[in-house]
Amino acid sequence: MHTNFLSRFRRPAADSSVRRARPLTTLAAGVALMSIALTGCATTVEATSTATPTTSVSASASAAATTTTTDSDGTSATTTAETIADTTAAAEAFLATLSDEQRDAVLYAYDDETKTTSWSNFPITFVERAGLNLADLTDEQKTAALKVLESLLSDEAYETVSNIMAGDSYLSEYSSSTDADVLGQYYIAFFGDPSDTTAFEVQFGGHHLGINATLDGSTDAITFAPTHLGMQPADFTDDSGTEIQSFQYIYSDAFAFFDSLTTEQQATLTSGDLTMCAPGDTCDYPSGSGLTGADLTDEQKQLLLNLIANWAGMADEQTTADALAKIEATLDTTVIAWSGETVYDMTTGNGINFSISGPNVYIAFQAQQGSAGADVDGVTTSGWGHVHTIYRDPTNDYANSVTQQAATGMAGGPGGGAPGA
Repeated sequence: MHTNFLSRFRRPAADSSVRRARPLTTLAAGVALMSIALTGCATTVEATSTATPTTSVSASASAAATTTTTDSDGTSATTTAETIADTTAAAEAFLATLSDEQRDAVLYAYDDETKTTSWSNFPITFVERAGLNLADLTDEQKTAALKVLESLLSDEAYETVSNIMAGDSYLSEYSSSTDADVLGQYYIAFFGDPSDTTAFEVQFGGHHLGINATLDGSTDAITFAPTHLGMQPADFTDDSGTEIQSFQYIYSDAFAFFDSLTTEQQATLTSGDLTMCAPGDTCDYPSGSGLTGADLTDEQKQLLLNLIANWAGMADEQTTADALAKIEATLDTTVIAWSGETVYDMTTGNGINFSISGPNVYIAFQAQQGSAGADVDGVTTSGWGHVHTIYRDPTNDYANSVTQQAATGMAGGPGGGAPGA
């Protein structure tokens, strides 16, 4: 997959100065609304890039909150049922482009435990992915495969995912690593036959991305747990001259939350213990110590939920609202810890790490210290520019269709394995 190919399907980038708000659940006071030795992933940032986060969320932005996916006819889906129907139609259209042999390779039983071991934050040379490699598809088939993602994801999530993929393609083309070509390879698989009346899972990913989206038309529900979002680099210019910041939304939301805290709250947050749960781990979801949701004001809770929505809220408005409502219900006992930089300035320091651990959400975010051999002159491929993250739902990974199997070898565990390692 090459940058120029991806750019043909990238939606217009959102204006970074005007974040589109997401749908947020209502907090008690009426305000509308973090591992990981996840090594093996890389992200880059221009050495001269400086970003300034938003420090507050206006009431008008909350009131106008929207999260959309794009229907096949170009209109916006705002309900779970619409997203399931659109994604099913896109999946069926993609399957129609395949040979019988390719269909057999991309389709798995819904309860096949392969879904728990066929995604990772390690390169495809270490962990074999399920399904079809987009590099082996025709242009028509690639277009149809990406249409599945476009139908599933909100504009913002699709932009983030496209930028992650573009970053991998950039490294594949310009990195000094002899193994960087594996970064541009992505796989798609379906667990269960795509349907808008029964459950199926879309699995899509490569080295810096692992999406496991379970769509269930019988219960009108979508979950993205577990999902791995990683990036390298964070800030680069593609072949068309477009500057791409892969984690602009996540970084902005993280610092909007951090900057909303009092000095005392920040001290509690940064003195806490980060927890770790890597892809492939069965996990006991330790809560650790740090700042809890009960320590936050309603506005701060809103900002924390905004941050969480980057993983839990990757689809439409209704799906996001349902996911955040579940997380909000136990937010008071959710623990947040932070280490690293306290100012959003990607030209200094070594980046940030945080964990968010509660009964209904687990997120870990880690800046990787080292380029893992994916070096590009003038581009930062460590720290701010090399990040691994994991999102899981302790109560509903894979929509409870299977149990996470223990990793074998390097399958998602901490340490080891990256291009050039």
